[in-house]
Formats: sequence, structure tokens, C-alpha cells
Amino acid sequence: MHTNVNVVIPAYKPDQKLIEIFKMMEASSHPVEKIIVMNTVESDDDKEGRNIIKLSDKHGYTYNKDFIEIIDVNKEDFDHGRTRKEGATHISKDCDYILFMTQDAVPYDSELIKELLNGFSVSDDDSVENCVSKTIIGVSYARQLARETSSLAEKFTRNFNYPDEDMVKSLKDIETLGIKAFFCSNVCAMYKRDIYESLGGFIDRAVFNEDMVFANKLIKNGYAIKYASKAKVYHTHDYTGMQQYKRNFDLAVSQKMNPDAFEGISSESEGVKYVIAAFKYFCKNKRPFEIIPFGINCVYKYLGYRKGKRYNTLSKEQILKCTSNRAFFENGE
Repeated sequence: MHTNVNVVIPAYKPDQKLIEIFKMMEASSHPVEKIIVMNTVESDDDKEGRNIIKLSDKHGYTYNKDFIEIIDVNKEDFDHGRTRKEGATHISKDCDYILFMTQDAVPYDSELIKELLNGFSVSDDDSVENCVSKTIIGVSYARQLARETSSLAEKFTRNFNYPDEDMVKSLKDIETLGIKAFFCSNVCAMYKRDIYESLGGFIDRAVFNEDMVFANKLIKNGYAIKYASKAKVYHTHDYTGMQQYKRNFDLAVSQKMNPDAFEGISSESEGVKYVIAAFKYFCKNKRPFEIIPFGINCVYKYLGYRKGKRYNTLSKEQILKCTSNRAFFENGE
């Protein structure tokens, strides 16, 4: 029986990478029935997908409205949780799995869909250390690769967060993995539709981290998460220190706003492991002094995270200086 997969992609001022995603989905070894693009608009030039159609023409791609459905989202209405949740309401009636992606996550090869679907099967002889035989997998997420042009620090970060070994994470792993038990990135993550809908989908208001909040709910309801390392996308960002500060501020705010999901689960110990592993990686690559700019960026991350943990004591003006998601706080929080 054919397994029906739909893809949901929030987009804001997309570039050529979105067209690359369209092309790779058309070439997928496992067919994709439909792509829903939640297109954040700022002007009439963006409405009804005119910006994306123009982008398609520019890069020689033939836009097919039967394959790609574009839904307009006013900029002030965009939300990391609600917008994705709305996108899922536009999937086809017979959709079995929903793949959420970002506009810059380009599939490594034509096997992405197949490998993510394989992630929902766990055999009795699976050798993965954290495997739970016969566990029901609710979400399968992909490995993120750095491009050759990325910095050494970014290559390390992708390898650290996305190793080349599969993992299954369930309730029993919270004690040993801590917050990493809920790590699951909507940069490229496939959800089993019936489980996703039964748990109510993503939260309606999310400054960030909607994927981990849902993953927490998934695990606490007895399901498991699969990291499918053979499913791969190119996705990298060489952020500045201030960009790291703002992202980690938002990360901490999301944890503070969702105490049921994150209260009592520490994430700061992961930072120590991260820095030690980075230094070893730089030494192995004969560039030990890379630890200096890397360490400075880590300080920015830590300061942003600590500030975000007490965002509720800050004035709105202070918050707007710290966040990378100003619209979230300007429109109600």
C-alpha cells in the first residue's frame, strides 16, 4: 500500500534553496503528493505566491500549482507553532505522514523521504543503544549536514548535534539524556499524522522551540522519537555572537513559557560537553586556536540563555532588544 507524504514549509523571503527543495521533492525516490508553503507576506508583491512564482522563473523551475499549494500568512500573524499547525490543516485527506521543513533545508539526495519513513520501523534486532523494541515512533527527524563552505565551528556543531548513528528516544531516556531526549528539529522532521493530530499538534503560541515542546508531549504520552541519520539535509548557519545571543534568549523564553515540558530538566550541562568536544575537534583538525572565537560565541549563547530565563522580569523594550522574534512580543506577549 502506498504511503502518502505531504510537506509543510514556512517561507519568508525565500531564496534559491526553496527551489532546490521543490526540485529534490519532485525527484524523490518515494513520491511526495503535495507541498504546502506557508508564505509570510509583507506586500502585494508577495501575495498569492507571486514572490515564489517569480523566484521559480528566475531559477528555471516550472511552478506546478497542483503540486505546490501556497498559503499567505500576514507577517504579524506568523508564529512558529500556529503557522505550522495551520499548514497541517491543508494536507490531503489521505495523507499518512507530514514532513515539516524550513525553506533552507535542502535534501542531500533523493532518498530523504524513504529514509525518514524507514525511521518509523524499529526491529527487535536493532543495535541502536537507546532502541526500544516495538516502540511506536511518532516522529522521525533528519541529520543536518554542513556545506563544504561552512566554517570549521559550524561543521563541528552539525557533527556534534547530528552524529552518523541512529537513535530512538523514549520516556526511559529522560534520566540519562536530559533535555536531549526531546531534541527534534523541524528543520526536517516527519510526523505520523494520526499521532500528531491525536496530541493536538503544535502549540498555538511559540516564540521558538515548537518542535521540542511537541516532542515532550509525544514522549510523555508513551511514544518515541527516531533520529534517522541516513535521512540527510544540508542546513547550516554561521551566526554572529549577537545572533547566537538572541536565538538562545528565545530558546530560554520558550522553556520558561512551557514549564510542563521543561521544568526540572537541565540543559546547561550540555554546554560544557559541547565546548570540550569542540576543542578536541579543533585540535584534531590542527586548528586549536579556533576555540577562541568559538568560545566567545558560546559566551554570547550562555548570556542570552540566562537573560531569557528571566525575561518576565524585563521591560518590553529590553525584551525587544534581546529577541530575534520581535513580532512575537509586539503582538501579545
